[in-house]
Amino acid sequence: MTVQPTPNHPPFHLAFPVHDLAAARRFYGDLLGCAEGRSAPEWVDFNFYGHQIVAHLAPSECSPSQSPAATSTVDDHQVPVRHFGAVLGMASWQALADRLQAAGVHFIIAPHIRFQGEVGEQATMFFLDPSGNAIEFKAFADMASLFAKQALKRQPRPLPDRARPVCAAGRLRSR
Repeated sequence: MTVQPTPNHPPFHLAFPVHDLAAARRFYGDLLGCAEGRSAPEWVDFNFYGHQIVAHLAPSECSPSQSPAATSTVDDHQVPVRHFGAVLGMASWQALADRLQAAGVHFIIAPHIRFQGEVGEQATMFFLDPSGNAIEFKAFADMASLFAKQALKRQPRPLPDRARPVCAAGRLRSR
């Protein structure tokens, strides 16, 4: 999985704790197919779909055998509040779901279609890495619906101009 960032989509960086770097290498490298980058005795970089994720050895910060502490209800499922992941094309998502199922990965939320028939319909799945970090992979049949909004029942009142935030040189400021 060699994906390169583009100027329009710069890579993000995410660091997270793991209890065992060898287990992280097997999970992210072997199972998920993330190429390994630089490493040291306390951390290892992975190319996560063109983004840099870094597994830091911090066993006291991990709960490998526990469910996520905080969840939120989304489409009748308890979604781990703290999670990260990637949005894939539908064929890639299905191939990954098949590979994870064949490997016997335990899903917090099994692969399924969420918001079926609604704006934002998507395939999704949640599982934990060996250190208890929650991961979501999702896919859209129509990638244009990634940020689509559903019609609001009641339109919110617009803010007065002086209260609207504006972006200037990458910073938000009030008018």
